[in-house]
Parts: sequence; C-alpha cells; structure tokens
Amino acid sequence: MRADPKETITVENVVASTGIGQELDLQSVAMDLEGADYDPEQFPGLVYRTTDPKSAALIFRSGKIVCTGANSIEAVHESLDIVFTELRALQIPIEDPEVTVQNIVTSADLGESLNLNAIAIGLGLEHIEYEPEQFPGLVYRLDEPDVVALLFGSGKVVVTGGTSPEDAAAAVDVIVEELGGLGLLD
Repeated sequence: MRADPKETITVENVVASTGIGQELDLQSVAMDLEGADYDPEQFPGLVYRTTDPKSAALIFRSGKIVCTGANSIEAVHESLDIVFTELRALQIPIEDPEVTVQNIVTSADLGESLNLNAIAIGLGLEHIEYEPEQFPGLVYRLDEPDVVALLFGSGKVVVTGGTSPEDAAAAVDVIVEELGGLGLLD
C-alpha cells in the first residue's frame, strides 16, 4: 500500500498582502532600512528580505505590502512583524494591519508515474490544458476547491491558488478520486 499522497504535501510558498494605511517615501525608506533593495527603474516597490523566516516583502509607495517566499502562514506573520518593527523604528506609525493570504503553493507526490495523455482525455478538455510541447505538466483547473493543479508524469503535483493548506489536501483528495475512478491510479 502506497503512502497517502496528502502526507507528502509540502508548502512551497505563501503570498500574503497587507497595508499600513499611509503613503511612503520609498527613496527615504530605502536609505534608512538596512538591506532594502529599491530600483524604481526595474520594479516600483522596495524589496526587503528577511532571513529567519526567509521571505521577501515588497513594499509599495501606497503603503501596500506583499510578502512572498515564506513556507507557512505563521512564517508570513513573523516576517511581516519584522517588517513592521523595522518601519516603526524609522518613525513610521503602524497600528496592527490585517494580513490576507492571497495564494499558497504546495507540492505533493501521488506515489506513482502518471500517463498524462490518458488523464487529459479522461478528465475532459473543459478542465484541462495539456500541451507537452509547451510545458511538461498537465494543468487541471478544479472547481472545488477552487485551485489549479499541475500534474507531472513523475506523479508529482503542484497545487496553487488556495488560501489555506486544507485547500491542497482537498485538491489531492479530488485528484486521487478522479484518477482512481478513471482507472489511471492504482
């Protein structure tokens, strides 16, 4: 008996957004915030990286902040707390901004290789994009949960578009059930 694919789910990236409710002079913040990268010719936001936990905060003039690269929701909150502390140290008053998870990217392993051509035919073209000349994975758009899964011939799966780790588990359940029902997964 193969391991439950849900046991293999790993969070790869969490993207969350918040705002501090005021405009920022990014040039001046960049000069005062050690380790900040700001090159408005390349990207309109200031990039501030944290190392523990590892993430990048993209800070925009509007006061909007996007945190990416964290590997858990908890790590997003820890990273943003560091950013808020650093900004407060620059005399920028920040209350307690609400943080919204926008996207969680997870990976999993179904534990056996997949015949993507058979899956594309079996699942039907309304939910599938599969062009192996363009991209080696099959793109499967699920309705419930509302996520996108990339299936690879190796049996590896990437789930994106969820806002909680439970979305990935639900997606893996749906995929295992659908492929099992088609006789395409042992």
